[in-house]
Amino acid sequence: MHDHHHEPPFDPMNRDLAQVKKVLDRRTFLTKTSMGLGAVALGTLLGKSSLFGNTNAAPVEEGVTATVFPNYLPKAKRIVYLFQSGGPSQLELFDYKPELEKYQAQDLPASVRGNQRLTGMSAEQSIFPVASSLFKFQQYGESKAWVSELMPYTAEVVDDLCFIKSMNTDAINHDPATTFFQSGNQIAGRPSIGAWLSYGLGSDNENLPTFIVLVSKNGSGQPLMARLWSNGFLPSRHQGVEFRSGKDPVLYLGNPEGYDGKDRRQMLDYLKSLNQLQEDTYGDPEINTRISQYEMAYRMQTSVPEVTDMSNEPDWVYDMYGKDSRDPGTYAANCLLARRLLEKDVKFVQLYHQGWDHHGSLPGGMKEQCAKTDQATAALIKDLKQRGLLEDTLVVWGGEFGRTAYSQGKLSKDNYGRDHHPRCFTMWMAGAGVKPGFSYGETDDFGYNVVKDPVHVHDFHATLLHLFGIDHEKLVYRYQGRRFRLTDVSGHVVKDILT
Repeated sequence: MHDHHHEPPFDPMNRDLAQVKKVLDRRTFLTKTSMGLGAVALGTLLGKSSLFGNTNAAPVEEGVTATVFPNYLPKAKRIVYLFQSGGPSQLELFDYKPELEKYQAQDLPASVRGNQRLTGMSAEQSIFPVASSLFKFQQYGESKAWVSELMPYTAEVVDDLCFIKSMNTDAINHDPATTFFQSGNQIAGRPSIGAWLSYGLGSDNENLPTFIVLVSKNGSGQPLMARLWSNGFLPSRHQGVEFRSGKDPVLYLGNPEGYDGKDRRQMLDYLKSLNQLQEDTYGDPEINTRISQYEMAYRMQTSVPEVTDMSNEPDWVYDMYGKDSRDPGTYAANCLLARRLLEKDVKFVQLYHQGWDHHGSLPGGMKEQCAKTDQATAALIKDLKQRGLLEDTLVVWGGEFGRTAYSQGKLSKDNYGRDHHPRCFTMWMAGAGVKPGFSYGETDDFGYNVVKDPVHVHDFHATLLHLFGIDHEKLVYRYQGRRFRLTDVSGHVVKDILT
């Protein structure tokens, strides 16, 4: 009696893949043989380790040093960066300078201004009249932090905040200054902070992107370009993914009209097999990136509608964030969405809000911006804290530079403007390993120069990476013959602000 051999059912997919693989194998042999024989000969001269590197080292992505991150125990697991685009005036918000009243309308002393760089907008002024703030300041909390009347809600959470009043940057105009803060370089093309973190640490949620971007709708002022959340020269899977307001938070994620998506899993498996053949043949890392992006998009078809569905948020939460939080795409609504994303362990949430560029009519403009942002910002701190998330979530608030102590253009009793000022400005951080109720750095009586504990943009980046357990000098990527890092060739961790 003979055993009958049962052949598997015919699968055209397997036949097609086999045919593709056969063609690729033939092409690979022909294209690689000439190089391969030479490489073997070279290997006998140089030795195995010289040619191929340390064969015992853990496999790493092309371009990165073989360093395992984090380098030490991290304090932060996730971050929300509330970027205030345009350069909010520190003199109207957090850096109280009562001495300015004594010099009101007088020409800023040349000894204060020195030979510092000016923008083209005020360089031709005959005088630089000192403008004291129209707004009143008070001290709040146990930390006795000075806060303007424009920020009553932020005043309630000052004991959770760490103010850095001695920030300084190299850039004096918006685009290079914003690019510098977001990527560590004034020239476009470098990876953004979120891309570096994604690259170094990976994701804690396989169903959502590691790096998500939210931009307040109807923003006016300096434009925000998608390259600000770019991956630069890092593999493209590390770029930020923008979530938009409206019924389609992520473009092209939903199924086309009339398609139920039931065979999408089968299609993706077939596509993955084809891409894997390509990757085996050519070794292009972007092929693996494309595979992972298709898979992520498939999972996001479920995860994105879930996380952006606000219907289960109770009224008291909306009341805490303010009435705008019910309007998708506003700053307040994005702060609430940011909290939901952080709850899902999205590593980096970047929130951009425009409108802080007040060259003229500053008092009115500042009132408007603070009304849009103050309540929701403070609510985010309170909300994270009450959910036990603030202890390992880093919150950052700040713009690309500050504003001048003198008025740009005409100064009147109740109106004035301020020009860009990179020499000193205020940011704050909260949560995850940062000292709460603390103020670091000092500026002079005019709020024009740093007089104690300066913090440069590279120092800020080094400190941010440190909180995630990363030594900023070790997070390096080799590209076009040079080793790049977020902090370029400088930067130190500001240890005095850490717990």
